[in-house]
Amino acid sequence: MITLCLADNSPVVHLGIQTYFKNSTTIKIAEVVSSFDELQSAISSSSVDCVVLDAELNGLNSILKIKKLLQENPKLNVIFFTNVSDTLYAPPAIKSGVKGYVSKTIELSELENAIINVNNGELVFSSEVKKAIEILNKTKKSDRLFKKLSTREIEVLRYFSEGRKNKEVAKILGLDEKTISTYKLRLLQKLSVTNLLDLINKAKQLEII
Repeated sequence: MITLCLADNSPVVHLGIQTYFKNSTTIKIAEVVSSFDELQSAISSSSVDCVVLDAELNGLNSILKIKKLLQENPKLNVIFFTNVSDTLYAPPAIKSGVKGYVSKTIELSELENAIINVNNGELVFSSEVKKAIEILNKTKKSDRLFKKLSTREIEVLRYFSEGRKNKEVAKILGLDEKTISTYKLRLLQKLSVTNLLDLINKAKQLEII
């Protein structure tokens, strides 16, 4: 039996997935949480094999938190179950140690198969993610500057695209405002633009956000 922790903001998602797996003989939902703090507590207090995780979970403001979580719990399998842009989040998620990345548009039977396959040691990514990664790999060199972006730079860029200011981004990520300014300068240089508006437009053209 695979013990599962469902970490998602939506009560509707909680109900739907819990109902689907209610009579399963393969997967047992041991914990249901709505924030990253609750997820950490659930993992430390109970035996969990796999986490189905919303990339926009309350309190999950950095993919680096997932990397740290997996370093502290090396046997834990994490599957991202999300609507966040594949191009934006899949590569750093994979790099952090996430074993699966699937869209919330899939059937629950597909999610079930993903959980089982990941538990069997496989890497599972939806067709949308595979397609996005293939496109990135085929992109001509002159348009691949964004592949040099660090995980943190991608996160900062994402918050800029939401219209947040340096001070807001610094507070969300728990960093100094000057550090955010430094990331902003690096992003401008790496994407060969001179202002924030052009930076965001370039990121959209390259399908980073």
